[in-house]
Amino acid sequence: MTLKKRYIALITILGISIGWLSLGGTAIVMNYTSSTEFCVSCHSMQIPYEEYEGSIHFSNAKGIRAECADCHIPTDPVDYLMTKIRASKDLYHEFVTGKIDNEDKYEQHRMAMAEDVWEQLRKNDSATCRSCHTYEAMDTYEQSEDSAKMHQYALENSQTCIDCHKGVAHFAPEPEMDSAAFDNLLAFTDKTDPNAKIVYPIEPISIGDLGTIKPTTELHVVSRSETSRTVRIDAYQMKGAEQVLYIDRGQRAIVATLTEAGQQKLSVGDYQTDEYGNEWRSASLETQISTPVLDTQIPLWDYAQQLDTVYCSTCHAKIPANHFTVNAWGPVAKGMGERTDISEYDLEVLTKFFQNHAKDVAGH
Repeated sequence: MTLKKRYIALITILGISIGWLSLGGTAIVMNYTSSTEFCVSCHSMQIPYEEYEGSIHFSNAKGIRAECADCHIPTDPVDYLMTKIRASKDLYHEFVTGKIDNEDKYEQHRMAMAEDVWEQLRKNDSATCRSCHTYEAMDTYEQSEDSAKMHQYALENSQTCIDCHKGVAHFAPEPEMDSAAFDNLLAFTDKTDPNAKIVYPIEPISIGDLGTIKPTTELHVVSRSETSRTVRIDAYQMKGAEQVLYIDRGQRAIVATLTEAGQQKLSVGDYQTDEYGNEWRSASLETQISTPVLDTQIPLWDYAQQLDTVYCSTCHAKIPANHFTVNAWGPVAKGMGERTDISEYDLEVLTKFFQNHAKDVAGH
């Protein structure tokens, strides 16, 4: 009986030892492979590590550093294990395929790698971000006015951190619009009804010594010949800025810019003062054009929404056009556009889309 108890005790001790070594060893391995030192030991991780070193998560006034695991490895046991399993592909591509073993290859696959991480954070509601940042702990009075507004908007619309903070520790993928999208837009001009009463330019139109008509502007067709159209712009002027035609009284969405000669050719109404003390008057200009036009703005707005997807939502969630007013969208779009390599033309079309669908232009 004593011998049997000894065997049982020995087997129990052996089982505990094996279990401890297995579980303990696994924990040690898991912990070690979660360290920043291990993460950046791969040659291909030097690029994101250098980006991380330049971020506020690496160095800041408060002396708080978020390590790789703090942002990339959730603490939930299931998510933790799944993240570890997914990470094995990085080792495979590092040592077997060489898929991202130099800077050119890395940039080629940056978007796909970023999308993988963003998708994981969307699914777990940015769990790793929320381990440090929560709406409840935010002192919005210490934030800029714009930041406070956007955080409130995100809270009201069930957005998660990664929807807006995609380039927080690493460079966001450089967005680029396929030229085929514009070619497709241009092709729609071939379908324009020759007898259309209202048309819209897809590009800026030079009207000789009179000035320039902006893309997307509504043009009323007065008459038409085989090679050209006589069109009329109905717009508004603000006193002191007579060289500019705006979409409406008090709304600074530019539809045309005029020379002195163009201003002299206008048919104008009387000035009226708005609630801010600015004086506005109606203004119409009749001129000839011979460039391709559309008989509907729909293809233009479809193109603009593609621009929104490529250049805006690469960095943050889409913001509905009716979130801002006409006048607010101008500087917002300009400021955001400066952070990308969007062309001047594309930014103008995108801005016109936002302004034409802003919350204070219903009916235009």
